[in-house]
Amino acid sequence: MSTRCQLRFVRTLDDGRTTDPTAPVAQVYTHSDGYPAGILRRLHQLKQLLEATTSVRGPGYAAAQYVFLDMLTTLPLYLDPTREADRRVDAQSPADVCDPARMQHLSQPLFLLGHGIEDPQAGIHGDEEYLYIVAIPPYELEQVEPPAWQVAVSEACGFPRWNEQTNDAFIEATWQFEGSLAEAIDSFGD
Repeated sequence: MSTRCQLRFVRTLDDGRTTDPTAPVAQVYTHSDGYPAGILRRLHQLKQLLEATTSVRGPGYAAAQYVFLDMLTTLPLYLDPTREADRRVDAQSPADVCDPARMQHLSQPLFLLGHGIEDPQAGIHGDEEYLYIVAIPPYELEQVEPPAWQVAVSEACGFPRWNEQTNDAFIEATWQFEGSLAEAIDSFGD
C-alpha cells in the first residue's frame, strides 16, 4: 500500500498553516513513500544539492526541484537492463527517456506518475497519511553559513481527511514535530 502525503513549501512554518493566497506557497502531492524518514532524507538531499549549486530560489522552485529529484529516484528501475523488456526503457541518454516511441509499451511508469502540484486553497485529496511543511528562508549571497530549513511533520492521519473539510487540513493538523530539518532527520532517522 502506498503512503501518500502532501508537502507545503513556504518561507516560514506559520505560512504553511494558512490558505492565504498572497503567501508564497507551493504544495506537492506524493503518491508513495511518504513516511517521515524517506521524505526528510529527500529534503536533506535537495537542500544539499541546491546549496552546493547556489540554486536556492524559494518555495516554488524548491517544490519543482523536489518533484524532479524524487522522480529521478524511480527512473533507474526502468533503465535496468536485467528487467523484462516490456517493463524497461532502452535509453542511452536522457532524451531517449523522453521519446514516446521508447516508452509506449509501459503502463503508467512511476517516474511519470506519483506527484502532483496542488492548489493550497483546495485542501488535500483526503487519502494522505502525512502532511509536511517545509520552510525555506531567503538566502543571502554574503551568508557564510546557509540558513536552516524548518519542517513540521504531522501525526499520521492527524488532520481532516476524506469527507471532512480537507481545505483546513494544514490549519487543523496535529504536528508531531516542528523544528530544523537536521533535528527532524535525527528524530525520524532509520
